[in-house]
Amino acid sequence: MAVLEMNKKLSTFLESGVYRFEDCNAVFIDSVHVLNRSYSRFRVSPSEYYSRFFESNDVTQDASSSRKRKRKKKTKPHTLNERERVADQRHQEAKPLLLKASESLLRATDLLEVMNNLRDGSGSSYLKNRGLSSSSTSARESFIELGRVWQAPLYEITLKLHPNETRGYSTPQFCERVIPVFNNLISNETSDDVEAEFMDTQYILPPDGCFYMSDLRQIHNLIPAEKDCGFNLIVIDPPWENGSAYQKSRYPTLPNKYFLSLPIKQLSHTKGALVALWVTNREKLRCFVEKELFPAWGVKYISTFYWLKVKADGSLISDLDLFHHRPYECILLGRCHGEPLDSSSTEIETIQDNQIIISIPGDYSRKPPVGGLLQEYVAGDSPARCLELFAREMVSGWVSWGNEPLHFQESGYFHRKKEG
Repeated sequence: MAVLEMNKKLSTFLESGVYRFEDCNAVFIDSVHVLNRSYSRFRVSPSEYYSRFFESNDVTQDASSSRKRKRKKKTKPHTLNERERVADQRHQEAKPLLLKASESLLRATDLLEVMNNLRDGSGSSYLKNRGLSSSSTSARESFIELGRVWQAPLYEITLKLHPNETRGYSTPQFCERVIPVFNNLISNETSDDVEAEFMDTQYILPPDGCFYMSDLRQIHNLIPAEKDCGFNLIVIDPPWENGSAYQKSRYPTLPNKYFLSLPIKQLSHTKGALVALWVTNREKLRCFVEKELFPAWGVKYISTFYWLKVKADGSLISDLDLFHHRPYECILLGRCHGEPLDSSSTEIETIQDNQIIISIPGDYSRKPPVGGLLQEYVAGDSPARCLELFAREMVSGWVSWGNEPLHFQESGYFHRKKEG
């Protein structure tokens, strides 16, 4: 019976990309599989997505030994200040839950066998043949810089509509639409993937996906004219201010006070919205969110989810107690009511606290696709209207807003689906 149940869970995982553990409040997700549910003719390349945590044991041990040797130079133990003590207390409360989830994963030998092969795919040869790779993106002028220049309104993107999805045309050729790329809501209203071109670079847009590329000053253009057209689910991954020179070299950050102006209440549906906010483990940031940010947005805190990061062999990407580099991040969930509460308003159902999402990380700061899991807790009509703020990729059925929502849509991150 146990073997049959195990096979059933693994079969469900191979179909959905989500593996649910029965002995703890945790799930493992294959981010590539989940993302690929958004596409028809293309597939996210596993070799490109999982490019960081498939090292051999020897490499991992060498890196670990190197870090240990460097740490030995410290002669005095670090004394925690008041904020660090509070952060450590939060960690100690979450630690047993995270350890239990990690142990459950390591016991799931059937899943571990599959995990070790998640990076295998046909993406490598495709990328090599086209001379593309994820690193090639950094060599091009960024969307962020282009959006700041005075010529920004003149930049255009070309959408190449597939013949089967070109309405009103009988020609077998692609139909091209040329539209402004900045400060403009661009939608793929078809049921097929759309290839797009911008400045000689190719991008893949998922079916029924939208993006609005702008800076923070233009976000009010997303506010719906009718509150009934607001969003039921809003996922936010802000570029939090950070003193790390390495992080600043990867993408620009903003002072935290800038996020106070996000019009979350105006973006929310009249019946309210579930708000999911990605945060780091810095106590200063947690205090800012609890005391200033959520109140400014009109969001009431509900619960905390954890993203536990693992390698392909199921081990954590770093020691769980490594103070400044914990192998997990948090998602703070809250409820925002689009209009003042009255007797007819319905409260969101209780969401169980301390749920854990386990996955192998992708590129630096790229979050796993948790939207499908969060939609399970969205009240109201189905399908929900979903919005991601500070997005760097698109998802079918979602609106993606930010100053680089096409970052991970470049064709180098994809390969064509094999026929048959």
